[in-house]
Amino acid sequence: MKLPRDLSGEDLAKLLESFGYRVTRQTGSHLRLTTELEGEHSITIPLHRALKIGTLSGIIKDIAGHVGKTKENITNELF
Repeated sequence: MKLPRDLSGEDLAKLLESFGYRVTRQTGSHLRLTTELEGEHSITIPLHRALKIGTLSGIIKDIAGHVGKTKENITNELF
């Protein structure tokens, strides 16, 4: 599945709630999300109107590594 080209950082943060991530802090134009599921894991998401594909791909890859799934599985679950 192709990654969406118009996904904002705020929208991604809402989608990641299904994986147990919640906003723990905001510094400037970046959100810090943390989950306690399967051990503690934190990611940083820029609050841009449309995330660049490489940035979105890296975030999904990081989450996939934490939960033990493939990037494709995470992409299918999110979108």
